[in-house]
Amino acid sequence: MNHEIKRVLEAVREGELPVEDALLKLKAAPFEDIGYAKVDLHRKIRQGAAEVIYGAGKTPEQIVGIIAAMRKNGEGSILVTRMSPEAAAIVGEVHPLDYHPESKTGIIGQLPEPDGIGRIVVATGGTSDIPVAEEAARTAQVLGNEVARLYDVGVAGLHRTLAHLDDIMGASVIIAIAGMEGALASVIGGLADCPVIAVPTSVGYGASFHGLSALLSMLNSCASGVSVVNIDNGFGAGYLASMINHMDVKREA
Repeated sequence: MNHEIKRVLEAVREGELPVEDALLKLKAAPFEDIGYAKVDLHRKIRQGAAEVIYGAGKTPEQIVGIIAAMRKNGEGSILVTRMSPEAAAIVGEVHPLDYHPESKTGIIGQLPEPDGIGRIVVATGGTSDIPVAEEAARTAQVLGNEVARLYDVGVAGLHRTLAHLDDIMGASVIIAIAGMEGALASVIGGLADCPVIAVPTSVGYGASFHGLSALLSMLNSCASGVSVVNIDNGFGAGYLASMINHMDVKREA
């Protein structure tokens, strides 16, 4: 059963929420049509996580309107990805915004307390991969996960990776982010006993083909337990890592 529905039912059982109010929460319109967008209000009930706003291609005014609809319907933590600094400046005048320019992500509201089964480790091959890594890390944090960052631990200096064996072996999920030849995912995959999500980045010289070389290397990894998301898709990696990190919680529910 979904966590959100379970909380409503438990509140009714404990006498904290009248049956009529619970019924209204469950019957509320599944989306709100604000003209240029149909804001999905039931996504948290269906999938366990609220709708995330993809900022690229939207005007600041559209982002402001979608946030307003979500906040009006009780959403506490809202993530906006791929938002330009110019858009963030306008949105921040209307809604309290924690904007991270390097990853182009904005968070409205407080981060929830981590409730996953363990820690998500986000590792990068180099400093140039940090923007994608921060998109992944902040996504995971908004979804209720404890995150550890291991940056610039690429295989060009393998001792840097091996210096963090405790973090790698103690993780419940690892996101390995690298450009160039994308070897970091295979190395970490050979050390860890948890799922590894590989993220190729568009970092690299000409023959890296804007991340295609890293993508193909990661897809052909000889390490078992490595899955791959699209080039520069830090959000997708952070979201998937959160789903994995909440599987035991879901089973207990």
